[in-house]
Amino acid sequence: MPHIHTQPGQNDHTVTAYIVRIDGDEPRAFVHMHRKHNKLLPVGGHIELNETPWQAIAHELTEESGYTLDELSILQPRVRLDNLEDLVVHPCPVMSNTHRISDEHAHSDTSYAMIATDAPKGSVHDGESTDLRWMTLAEMAALPEGVIWPNTQRVYEFMISTLLNDWVSVPATSFSLASPHDV
Repeated sequence: MPHIHTQPGQNDHTVTAYIVRIDGDEPRAFVHMHRKHNKLLPVGGHIELNETPWQAIAHELTEESGYTLDELSILQPRVRLDNLEDLVVHPCPVMSNTHRISDEHAHSDTSYAMIATDAPKGSVHDGESTDLRWMTLAEMAALPEGVIWPNTQRVYEFMISTLLNDWVSVPATSFSLASPHDV
């Protein structure tokens, strides 16, 4: 989706899914070669005007990785609010950040920590990157400088070294894709 906010100093709201696969000898991080930035990044994208962040994650996962929510789990804090009346509860993000895309534009991003135990059943959509990689932390660290942003590596390191042990894995389908207008 193109940027919604196009004036200098404006931010777009985006979502990111950091996916770690845990079916092998050691955890592997999912990245793809972003077509515009020419860097390895996790999947994600803009929240469209008619979407919640969780709805955006669902469509970005399918488009950019071939995964659907029913194929993944999401890491969540052991203690959390997970059910409230008259509103749609989304999963807790691993972080929320704002980062500059250019001198004139920024993204405010909601990032989720997700777990896979198998390859995606689907394929990436037409026009999306087909350079998909599962990488160990050591493989990421061995990449030439500039191929991956250091913050991407740092989030994956945090997920693998801390969150896999301290947070709980719950089915990603535990969270509703309903719109707040449906409540």
